[in-house]
Formats: sequence, C-alpha cells, structure tokens
Amino acid sequence: MIRLLALSLLLAGCGDAAPAKPVTPPGYPFPELTGRVVDAAALLPPADEASISARSAALEKATGHQLVVVTVPSLGGHPIEMYGVNLGRTWGIGRKGFNDGVLLIVAPKERKVRIEVGYGLESALRDEEAGAIIQSAILPAFRNGDYPGGIKGGVDGIITEIGTVQRKAA
Repeated sequence: MIRLLALSLLLAGCGDAAPAKPVTPPGYPFPELTGRVVDAAALLPPADEASISARSAALEKATGHQLVVVTVPSLGGHPIEMYGVNLGRTWGIGRKGFNDGVLLIVAPKERKVRIEVGYGLESALRDEEAGAIIQSAILPAFRNGDYPGGIKGGVDGIITEIGTVQRKAA
C-alpha cells in the first residue's frame, strides 16, 4: 500500500517536469514566435529588424519587461484586439506572475495596428499612452508608406514609457 502511494506521488510529480506547450485558439493564423521581432508580413529590412531586436533585448535586460514586434499578413477575420490578447497568451509574452509583456502588432492588409499591454505594465503604459504612440509615431509614417519608420517610432515610444519601470525580483 505504501509502495503504491509512493509510486502514485512520484508519477504525479512527473507531469510537472515539462510545461505544456501553448495551444493556438482555433481559427487564429498566428506566426511562430521566432524572436523579439516576428516580421511575418515582411515589412522590415534586416538591419531594422536587428536594431529593434537589440533594443528589445536591452529593455528586457534592464527592466525584465518583454517587448515583441509582430507583423502579420492577415488577422484571419478577427478583430485586432482579440487577435492581440490571444497571441500574447499563446506566446506567453511577459514573465509569468508579472504579466509584463508588450506586443506591437501590425496587420497591413487590414490597415490595423495595436499595442497590446500585459496587466503588469498597464500603469506604465495606459491605453491613452498607447493610443498616443499609435497616433503620433506610427500612423503618420504608415500613411507615407514608411512601415519601418512607423514601427521604429512605435518601439521608441513604448520603450520611453516602460523603460524606466524597474525589474522586480523574479
């Protein structure tokens, strides 16, 4: 009896050894998370992608917060708000327990852009501030056909807002 109990406790602990891989909600065309910049819509030259990735890495090193830029060829018929929430959850952006990740999402086909902020950073980057970054730094460049400039401007604005919020002990 004791052996059976010990074996069942041992086996119960084995299930925690490997975390479950997030499952993409049905009908969402998510690209694979390959780095800090996922340019599935091919909007960024390699030098800009590398620069943004390096800035995101520096932000994470300094504060612990994760910033990921994603461009998608299509939202698959979903509102960008729901796409962003589900993408952030599926990819697991931000540290567990802190929920301190930010996604900059660009969908050129639908002419949509969104800054999706994890709950842990909502006091540092409120909806009004995210909206101001989109209106002043991103959309003017996009209207001129300058997707790289708009994305870089959005990254600059996000880093300015959250870059001073310091890392908590993980």
